[in-house]
Amino acid sequence: MDKIIIRGGKRLSGTVPVSGAKNAALTLLPCALLTDEPVTLRNLPRLADIDGFQHLLNQFGISTSIAGARPEDFGRVMTLQATRLTSTVAPYDLVRKMRASILVLGPLLARAGEATVSLPGGCAIGNRPIDLHLKALEAIGAHIEMAAGYVRAIAPDGGLPGGRYSFPVVSVGATENALMAAVLARGKSTLHNAAREPEIVDLCNMLVAMGAQIEGIGTSDITIHGVDRLHGATYMVMPDRIEAGSYACAAAITGGEVTLAGARMEDMEATVQALRDAGVHVEPAKNGIHVAADGPLRPVTLSTAPYPGFATDMQAQLMAMLCLAKGSSVLTETIFENRYMHVPELNRMGAHIETKGRTAVVHGVQKLTGAEVMATDLRASMSLVIAGLAAEGETQVHRLYHLDRGYERLEEKFALLGADVERVGGD
Repeated sequence: MDKIIIRGGKRLSGTVPVSGAKNAALTLLPCALLTDEPVTLRNLPRLADIDGFQHLLNQFGISTSIAGARPEDFGRVMTLQATRLTSTVAPYDLVRKMRASILVLGPLLARAGEATVSLPGGCAIGNRPIDLHLKALEAIGAHIEMAAGYVRAIAPDGGLPGGRYSFPVVSVGATENALMAAVLARGKSTLHNAAREPEIVDLCNMLVAMGAQIEGIGTSDITIHGVDRLHGATYMVMPDRIEAGSYACAAAITGGEVTLAGARMEDMEATVQALRDAGVHVEPAKNGIHVAADGPLRPVTLSTAPYPGFATDMQAQLMAMLCLAKGSSVLTETIFENRYMHVPELNRMGAHIETKGRTAVVHGVQKLTGAEVMATDLRASMSLVIAGLAAEGETQVHRLYHLDRGYERLEEKFALLGADVERVGGD
């Protein structure tokens, strides 16, 4: 099993390209199920999760081809075509590794009238039930059955009629599944208290490019007028705001100066504000964002929240950065109940972090020291890398498969910024 070795203490400097967004791409890929015409996605990141989702789509008879993918390039172009669906079952062995697999439920139901999907897996960051996905689909006309670890959704004869659903709590995945199911419904569907994340906007824009009729894009009230069919489209995946924020934290903890090429300020305003509150200079640059830290980091108090609040996917990375702030920071995790598994590993490196329930108090220390640490989930693994970049000595981060799910060619990107980061084969 591979591991990353980080020899810390180097100030990051330079320009790093921001890849296409993992969380957007995993929502755009299943849109190919909604039409028999080719769908082409540009700026698709090279990630283990993308490869896994491609294999899942192949299970349904979708053909996939990759063009213009030179080994030295970041990102790639993929064309998908579901001329005829050969299956409507997403089996356990493909779904268990990746929670995003549940996002085939809505489009399969809309296109084929039925879908059977294994209950999903993914990172072990707490209970993430799919009940809101199922309730939203029921509201627009689906019949739902559960048996032996699978969920089966069935549309009435003639297709989904459409309907209205108000989410009791904001859910990104459930909003996405309902959107993809509703675009081919016979009538109108309205989603209230829908998620507003930039990735939701990206999905809506992709569906509109395919011929869908959607109103209220970017708001919490979305209206979808069902159409008879969708056509193919070519679409550019949005830049990854979480990757951009992660590299910004890495620049800040090393006192560096980095340009995030392709990042969009408007997608990550809460992250930008948190960095500025910590004393980091963050400004728009030509085709990107410029990040610089030339003084001591300041402590921050914040809570995670659905967009436009501070993203739970940025909590671990910000925590790592705040380990070297001058004072005590207070972070409250409101989205997932088990998302502090990186804390013991950071403390192994000399951090001083105390947790109680959903709150973590990060007492800033003078220095961090390299150690062997274990990644527990995708964003936690990046927090350990960020800490290692500023630590004295050598840090070894194990379980790299977590990192490979969400960060495209991480060691190569850090090398562009002058970091001493090396991937080696495990024992």
